[in-house]
Amino acid sequence: MSDKQLSRREFLQTLAVAVPAGTVMLQQAARADDLPHLDPSDPAAVALLYVEDASQVDTSNPMAARYQPGQHCGNCAQIQGEEGADWRPCGIFPGKLVSAKGWCSVWAPKP
Repeated sequence: MSDKQLSRREFLQTLAVAVPAGTVMLQQAARADDLPHLDPSDPAAVALLYVEDASQVDTSNPMAARYQPGQHCGNCAQIQGEEGADWRPCGIFPGKLVSAKGWCSVWAPKP
């Protein structure tokens, strides 16, 4: 057996590596299923005229004047996640899921 004394500096260096590494190993990966659905009454959703069903877009609002039938979150450039899912993450509303059938005033066609 070794009688080597661990210096305070060596201990702190080891701790500085071990704690973050242990935390990373214990964390579970966040999944899209774990995210909450965007509430249409959320202030950001209201500001961007988000609706969960594109057929409910209020076209009398000037910000929705460019809405065309057939536009929905499922065919928007901002939507992320697995194609075909009913609720998916959106680059405009981080940390929330939007309805693939929904629409907001930031809608842009996929390239």
